[in-house]
Amino acid sequence: MEKIRNFCIIAHIDHGKSTIADRMMELTGTVAKREMKAQLLDSMELEREKGITIKLTPVTMHWKGYILNLIDTPGHVDFSYEVSRSLAAVETAVLVVDATQGIQAQTLANVYLALEQDLKIIPVINKIDLPAADVEKVAVQIMNLLGCKREEIIEVSGKTGLNVDKILDAVVEIGPGPRIVLGDGVAPARRHGRSAPHTSVVTSGSPQNNLGPSPFSSTRALIFDSYFDDYRGVVLYVRVFEGSIPKDANILMMGTKTKGEALEVGFLTPKMKPEDSLEAGEIGYIVTNLKSTREARVGDTITLAEAPAEEALPGYKHVIPFVYAGFFPVSNDQYKELKEAIEKLSLSDSALEYEPENSPILGFGLRIGFLGLLHLDIIKERLEREFKLDLIVTNPSTNYEVVMNNGEVREIKSAAELPDASEILEIREPWAKGEIILPKNMIGNVLNLINEKRGHQTNVSYIESKAVIDFEAPMANLLTDFYDQLKSVTSGYASFNYELAGYRAGDLVRIDFLVAGHKMDALSVVAHRTEAEAIGREVTKKLKEIIPRQNYEVALQAAIGARIIARETIGAYRKDVTVKIHTGDRDRKAKLLDKQKRGKARMKRFGKIDIPSEAFTVMLKRN
Repeated sequence: MEKIRNFCIIAHIDHGKSTIADRMMELTGTVAKREMKAQLLDSMELEREKGITIKLTPVTMHWKGYILNLIDTPGHVDFSYEVSRSLAAVETAVLVVDATQGIQAQTLANVYLALEQDLKIIPVINKIDLPAADVEKVAVQIMNLLGCKREEIIEVSGKTGLNVDKILDAVVEIGPGPRIVLGDGVAPARRHGRSAPHTSVVTSGSPQNNLGPSPFSSTRALIFDSYFDDYRGVVLYVRVFEGSIPKDANILMMGTKTKGEALEVGFLTPKMKPEDSLEAGEIGYIVTNLKSTREARVGDTITLAEAPAEEALPGYKHVIPFVYAGFFPVSNDQYKELKEAIEKLSLSDSALEYEPENSPILGFGLRIGFLGLLHLDIIKERLEREFKLDLIVTNPSTNYEVVMNNGEVREIKSAAELPDASEILEIREPWAKGEIILPKNMIGNVLNLINEKRGHQTNVSYIESKAVIDFEAPMANLLTDFYDQLKSVTSGYASFNYELAGYRAGDLVRIDFLVAGHKMDALSVVAHRTEAEAIGREVTKKLKEIIPRQNYEVALQAAIGARIIARETIGAYRKDVTVKIHTGDRDRKAKLLDKQKRGKARMKRFGKIDIPSEAFTVMLKRN
């Protein structure tokens, strides 16, 4: 036990976490040189292509007689729930800051998460070999943030491997050993003849001798991640807090009350390395015989079925999605494949929620909840690449709380679900609490942008040459192109982090869009009354560019109830029917033109307009 260290790497996106993890695996000899490649732990094709970490990845390494269990975490705000899951399974966090960019928004967010879990934080400055690196300036920022000393900050280069060994030494020397949570008089099992040191044990209930196994021992392990293997079933990544899980043991998920079997247990190096058992303080994997995505929830506690623990470990807070979009297959024949694909993805992504949806225009599909637009984009690309699905994705929206006249509160996830206005007392929309870090001289532009989004600034503070703006704004207004506009007005220097801050009532209305007089429910949105006309004009103008011209005139309208607030007209193609007349007979020409006019009127009544899939995501990029 005293020779085990569990740690994770946290940082803002693109500050070099995965590269440092590569150097650590090289230094410890975990991966042979011939098998080494850049961002080795980013196994997903999409991660390597976009250069970002999407899924947390555990790996076990050996360094100077110690067993080091590392979890590489994502950096983007949409995947912060992955970071919180990692932090619950470790005792030490290596905080990486880019020497050229300094502290960014997600750096702060991850530090707060680590402090909440009471972890030991080891500060690291990366990319010191770059010409633009300003190590001393970034070091002052870190000292102000953490209250640490200058000599405690490790300067490294993930690219060249300079000083990466010092991080491993610091994890061993400064990082605490595994914490053991004993709930009902339990002693951790021995491994290699060693028992847990007294300092690593946190007990509650009646005291017991912690130097050896007790006849009343129970086992508790936390599931911090999982995925579905087509050939082996559900594979769980776990941190054992108490007892041990041997191979072929009968296990029980305490939350879902599901029983299963541990067909194989072991460590990740980063390939699977089977062992006879997983002991207290260790991080590893369990291959189970479970087949359903609902049987093993991330955050659940595993115990042994023969001697179950009395109470579960503190789980994770349930992550509630606040961005919803409809996913429809282009061909309804693929609906079953879409549902199966989402079920598989939802196992390894606990934040993914979905329910069936039916549209008169698009047919059968699923309404899926996400943690942000990048999360949506990643899931869409995975469905198209990994499962070969051809999809139409509708405009993303947030969920709303609707208070009815009789006092009933309903949650709606799309504008199409909104009841009749006469039945509604008030509509509450989700608000976000945001944090923007940017250079001091750009504050004015960003405050104007926040005001445009119906937001307001709550505080401005300073870290050396940078400003931190705290603000609140409606979530719906941050969903579309806020991030792009923020990068534009700050020349790419600003970073942005946000979290949900509850629901507030507002003067909200449903905007419907009509194409040739037919209401398109998939395009409907909920917006504030003051913004409705502007949104109506923007969207109808955009639809005019996207929807192809027909042989007859097509009206595009935006409406609130029965009131039309915006209109655009797609002109008709005009065929010259008089070209075959070689004389100047006016009556013959008038007769042909009148016949053409009647034909176009008939087409307008019965014609069917083919709407391209881009029309359903027109709200994503309003400008």
